[in-house]
Amino acid sequence: MRSTRCAPKSRKTVPASRPLETPPATDLGRLRAALLPTPAAGVFVLEDGVGEETLTPASVLFPIVLRPAAPTVLLTQRTAHLKDHPGQISFPGGRAEPEDPSPAHTALREAEEEIGLPAGRVEIAGYLPEYRTGTGFRVTPVVAMVTPPFDLRPDPFEVAEVFEVPLAFLLDPANHKRHALHYRGQLRHYYAMPYGDYFIWGATAGMIMSLYQALGARR
Repeated sequence: MRSTRCAPKSRKTVPASRPLETPPATDLGRLRAALLPTPAAGVFVLEDGVGEETLTPASVLFPIVLRPAAPTVLLTQRTAHLKDHPGQISFPGGRAEPEDPSPAHTALREAEEEIGLPAGRVEIAGYLPEYRTGTGFRVTPVVAMVTPPFDLRPDPFEVAEVFEVPLAFLLDPANHKRHALHYRGQLRHYYAMPYGDYFIWGATAGMIMSLYQALGARR
């Protein structure tokens, strides 16, 4: 995929909200109301380590699967040989192509290419603030409701595994862990949400925290 360049924007960051006492994971109406109706220019979250460099535009699909028992979130584990974020847990998504008309189109296209998720089973619910990463991307998280049944066809070059995690687990503050590491000579802090054998961290955990904080702001 080709990358495009964009001019730097003013830094308007999103403040952290007060913690939620209980995760309102099953209240999907409240969740929808907490989302941005369109991608918001100039509103974003910064990871540790983001400087003044030009960032590559990208989108991810934040897929909430409407399971009968309770909603889940569909995630992927990237293959170990990829250049960007090898082996990490991620949302389906990637760089925007010049011909993509919108961030939602990028997210849907990438989800179909990566895991074979049919767009006909996906309903866009809204957007989270742009997430700017220390690895050089400005990512638009596109939150969507996915209606089963669907048959996935993961691309074996990019995707090692596809799995689902209960939305309630991801929104429970008891599962939000703070970690730190040294990267490129700097100490950087990040969230992680260990789930069984899966270590959900970095930008993926950061975007889940964006949803958690958006819900907190709606209280």
